[in-house]
Amino acid sequence: MARYTGPRSKKSRRYNVALFGPSKALERRPYPPGQHGEKSRRKQTEYAVALGEKQKLKLMYGVLEKQFRRYFELAQKKRGVTGEQLLQILESRLDNMVYRFGFANSRRAARQMVTHGHIAVNGRKVAIASYLTKPGEIVEVRDKAQSRKMAVKNLEIMQIAPVPDWLLLDKDAFKGEIKRVPTRTEIAPIANEQLVVELYSR
Repeated sequence: MARYTGPRSKKSRRYNVALFGPSKALERRPYPPGQHGEKSRRKQTEYAVALGEKQKLKLMYGVLEKQFRRYFELAQKKRGVTGEQLLQILESRLDNMVYRFGFANSRRAARQMVTHGHIAVNGRKVAIASYLTKPGEIVEVRDKAQSRKMAVKNLEIMQIAPVPDWLLLDKDAFKGEIKRVPTRTEIAPIANEQLVVELYSR
């Protein structure tokens, strides 16, 4: 399974946003990486800005170009605003749901939980991180000692982050229900998805 495996702190500094969760490197050095990083915040072209917005979404959700383009094409076929549809598709990924429920403390860790067989959807094991969940489905940590141990630890870490209103979590049962599709406001994207749409529409 392809995924970004390069330096994460550098990417967060490059786009001046915590793409992979809280970043101490970003707090200490809020400027781009490199020898002349402090002086390199210069005006970018429209294309460069749009490309940067796309890169932020790809890195945040852990997808590469081919898969991201496939999501964009799927969003175009859906009724509604393409940019918002794209965000909703990214949010519906199983690894993102595991993260949103608090079973993992990052999307990267959530992806690992899924691929290692610790997660079930509607009672059936699903080991595909890119599985697109739907409203009404139940995401749960499988009833195995190692799986539950990981979930307990992460739920304690993540309890400071409230579970979104569009999800319903049952901590005691280690399961959560997807009540509905989130709105753009609820997703609160770190990037301007409209610029991504314009980039692909060129």
